[in-house]
Amino acid sequence: MLLGRTDQEASVRWSGLAAHPLDRSSPLPLWAQLESDLNRRLANGEFVDSFPTDAQLVAAYEVSRHTVREAIRALNRDGVLRRERGRGTVVTRAEFEQPLGGLYSLFRSIESSGVPQTSEVLDRRVVTEPEIAGMLELAESESLFYLERLRRADGEPLAVDRAWLPLSIAAPLLDADFSRTALYDELERRVGIRPDRGWERLAPVLPSFGDREQLGLGRNDAAFFLERLGRHGERPIEWRTTTIRGDRYRFVADWSASAGGGLPLRAAPDSF
Repeated sequence: MLLGRTDQEASVRWSGLAAHPLDRSSPLPLWAQLESDLNRRLANGEFVDSFPTDAQLVAAYEVSRHTVREAIRALNRDGVLRRERGRGTVVTRAEFEQPLGGLYSLFRSIESSGVPQTSEVLDRRVVTEPEIAGMLELAESESLFYLERLRRADGEPLAVDRAWLPLSIAAPLLDADFSRTALYDELERRVGIRPDRGWERLAPVLPSFGDREQLGLGRNDAAFFLERLGRHGERPIEWRTTTIRGDRYRFVADWSASAGGGLPLRAAPDSF
């Protein structure tokens, strides 16, 4: 195979990396072996600055362009890589990580990574929502405090967050400044309570047009959709839904065996 000067220089540059030789006697196709080795190298933290071009991978692994493209296509399907116009192949890396298993703080998990978190209030008002009132074990006609925010990390959109609380509890939040604080922190400061238990449900979703616009997502970009019922003691005090960009955030379960043989999830700070 004849390479141009640029590809030859690239070959020298990439040949020093930890590429495992492919086994041509294996029944596993070469593209699948290449995909596996690239996954290994990505997990080891390689390709931080840039991902190699097809020509560089051809030279480093001594395979055909077809083999490289099949491996890259598989990594694209799995969401590990993506093609961007003008940039070529780039690595999809989540910027923020959150343990599952407790009432956690999106605000604190972002701030703890050294990235400033801000919120833009999109809507804040008193509403009646019979279905949500039922979730909160209230009469259908009960007034609710509704808060909708666009959450930003380092100035870039991260999540659209919607929360409903009984107005009888949350009325003092109607004039709160949420630009640089967590809802639970303000609730505790003004009312003296915060959720201390509850449940949460997580699912992948293709966001609505409005949420896509707010988050800067394409038509086929998926996101996480979270639903949460927060309680103070036995009393439900919050229903919340959050749409979070899947390319900037990920959730991690800690499967540490407990004394009783279970696999509890690691808890995190309890404000949001």
